[in-house]
Amino acid sequence: MVFTDTHTHLYYETDINKQAALMQRCLDKGVDRLFLPNVDVASLQLISSLVSAYPQNCFTMLGLHPCDVKAGWETELSQIMQAYSGHKVYAIGEIGIDMYWDKTLLAEQQQAFKKQIAWAKQLDLPIVIHCRDAFDEVYAILTEEKDEKLRGIFHCFTGTLEQAQKVIALGFYLGIGGVVTYKNSGLDKIVEQIDLKHIVLETDSPYLTPVPHRGKPNESSYLIYIAQKIADVHQVDIDTVAAVTTENSKRIFGA
Repeated sequence: MVFTDTHTHLYYETDINKQAALMQRCLDKGVDRLFLPNVDVASLQLISSLVSAYPQNCFTMLGLHPCDVKAGWETELSQIMQAYSGHKVYAIGEIGIDMYWDKTLLAEQQQAFKKQIAWAKQLDLPIVIHCRDAFDEVYAILTEEKDEKLRGIFHCFTGTLEQAQKVIALGFYLGIGGVVTYKNSGLDKIVEQIDLKHIVLETDSPYLTPVPHRGKPNESSYLIYIAQKIADVHQVDIDTVAAVTTENSKRIFGA
């Protein structure tokens, strides 16, 4: 049984011993594949070091997080794009629009999002989308940019059934994380109505820790709790969830 965490910031743990323990707990639970979203220039080296240490288990994405789209973002994005040379990259992400923290930079976030979508198409790579309080804004750009090369994952999906159907119709997968385990989130009722072929698993560690560890830092080994919740709502065994979602991840990332 192989699980795939399609979105983890495990590289934020920089203590080598603690990082090794995190990785070992992943491997012990069958979480053998971890995809690492870049957020800014500073995270480039952190990701590179983790991938170098665990080349069979950790896989690189490149992108500028919307919350890091600030004055001078073009320069930072250029530096990130230059990091592509000589490195195997599996997706452009995480990219998108975040209207939760700051609504004043919407235009800049839209520009950065479009530029990175164009970059992904040029490289024939999927995109991994961060969308917070901005579904309509993100969806408008995706419909505008839709073509045979546009594909990817809607990271941390917590929207409505209608929004899920719109995402799926565009050819994207829904990244389902710890929120699905929260008692009052309602996400489990949405996931119940979505075929497993449209879902990938993620932790977004160290954030959005699933029950029963909610309130503590998240880690990729906790992916099993997310998988079990999805198995429960779909009334299948956890092996089926692992197999289908890992196959979905291979289809989108090409590995």
